[in-house]
Amino acid sequence: MNAPAKLTPDDFATDQEVRWCPGCGDYAILKAVHKTLPELGATHENTVFVSGIGCAARFPYYINTYGFHTIHGRAAAIATGVKLANPELNVWVVGGDGDSLSIGGNHLFHLLRRNVDVQYLMFNNEIYGLTKGQFSPTSRVGTKSPSTPQGSVDRPANGLRFALGAGARFVGRAIDIQQANLGALLKRAHGHKGASFVEILQNCIVYNDDVFAHITDKKVAADAQILVEDGKPLLFGKDKSKGLRLNVKTLALEMVTLGEGGVGLDDILVHDEKNRVLGGLLADLEAPFPVALGVIYCDPAESYEAAVWGQMAQAKAKNPKPDINKLLRAGNVWTVE
Repeated sequence: MNAPAKLTPDDFATDQEVRWCPGCGDYAILKAVHKTLPELGATHENTVFVSGIGCAARFPYYINTYGFHTIHGRAAAIATGVKLANPELNVWVVGGDGDSLSIGGNHLFHLLRRNVDVQYLMFNNEIYGLTKGQFSPTSRVGTKSPSTPQGSVDRPANGLRFALGAGARFVGRAIDIQQANLGALLKRAHGHKGASFVEILQNCIVYNDDVFAHITDKKVAADAQILVEDGKPLLFGKDKSKGLRLNVKTLALEMVTLGEGGVGLDDILVHDEKNRVLGGLLADLEAPFPVALGVIYCDPAESYEAAVWGQMAQAKAKNPKPDINKLLRAGNVWTVE
């Protein structure tokens, strides 16, 4: 019997016209997913993409696998049902910042706290793109939009903080155009047994163009980003001369420069993926601090569907030949004459 042919990125593309605005960051994310799936050994019949409503929610049309384009905010609930019904499936959920943290926040919370073994990809462009540019849960204070013409006064939600607060066991962040880092993070998320939450900073060229330019522009990227790696010091800058140190008095992170004020490599904090407190500190970083990218937190635990199916197996072992007729007549019964 011949071995099955190895799949390629093109095998996961579809014949559907990709209908995002030219220049949308979603194209880069789609390319990364197409490339990553065959590297993971994924198959068409064993992979499912679930989405809600929004620009990101078109994803299932462009992936040659099974897929559900569900309703607004409910993708996490549908994905939970899919994974419970067939734990062998490789389930991915795709949603925008509005779909995920506004109408879908409650469902996402329960998916993460239950630790359902799915990969949840949240495309964050800090705006509602599909419905023409209203402010979203992640929009910054002062964001001017059709729904906030004078500027938003809402305090923005922090997706990574939300995930950590919900009890997520894997939390990471990437940028749409950084293909190597995004692909590596997708692989780590897939390899994690349990709920994986990945925030992808994604540019909306029409309604919120360059909202992340202060992070992604080549002139500032080295100082505005820090790629965290487990067991390695938290260094950044063009020559890795800057780092993050923990102020033990305030229990806050502070930026330091190697060689200044007696600061040496031993003073730099070392990233520990299993440290939830550190994960929270990294999630909170924003200008003038560098924005943290990579695996912010990872501490595996038993997945929800594994526990549910294990419980069912135990029940079946205790009663291998259940009698439905006996069950229906157990307890109080009534005779209708």
